[in-house]
Amino acid sequence: MTFQRARSEEQREIRRRAILDTAAAMLEEMPVADVSLNELSRRVGLAKSNVLRYFESREAVLLELLDAFLERWLVELAEELAADIEADAAPEVRAGRLAETLSRSLASRVVLCDLFGAQGGVLEHNVSVEVVKRHKRSSLTRLADMVELVRRHVPELGDDAQLFCLMSLVSAGALSSYVPPPPSLLAAYAEEPALGVLHMELRDALRVSFTSMLLGILPRA
Repeated sequence: MTFQRARSEEQREIRRRAILDTAAAMLEEMPVADVSLNELSRRVGLAKSNVLRYFESREAVLLELLDAFLERWLVELAEELAADIEADAAPEVRAGRLAETLSRSLASRVVLCDLFGAQGGVLEHNVSVEVVKRHKRSSLTRLADMVELVRRHVPELGDDAQLFCLMSLVSAGALSSYVPPPPSLLAAYAEEPALGVLHMELRDALRVSFTSMLLGILPRA
């Protein structure tokens, strides 16, 4: 696409939206680490200097996408939990369903998990204080939404629900970096299967992690 000079707020918003949409499309093709400002500029049809008029860095673009993806996921998660968890089931049963639904939901959203994994070590660098503050305010709002959602289905977690939600998102980012394994590792497993004895699919790894956390904080009868 090509753009003429933006002269109104509406036109500037169209440019911003195009940059975000293009970056989102790139994330469907490649990991966060491979998204470059040069390629983003080329695909969106703007000079890199023009892209930087709307977002101060590649990281600022990806942080805004993370906020948007997280907001959208929580809306979808609310529906998934409502369908999967029976309100009158025992606490440990509801906790188990929570772990299962969360793991399935996150494992199906590889881009979101990849963004979580890059958040602290990459995306929150090379951005201004104002961008970080805006992102953190949004993150805290999303975290509060997730906590409320989890408490709705497993109220027995109490104040520990916040820690569980935070650690769940951190775990999703960390574990997703191992899945899928790189070609060299898959080749090693094929030649020597014993080397892959501890390998798990992302959904299974998340379910084990979430279940372990819930068992640790769920009050005992």
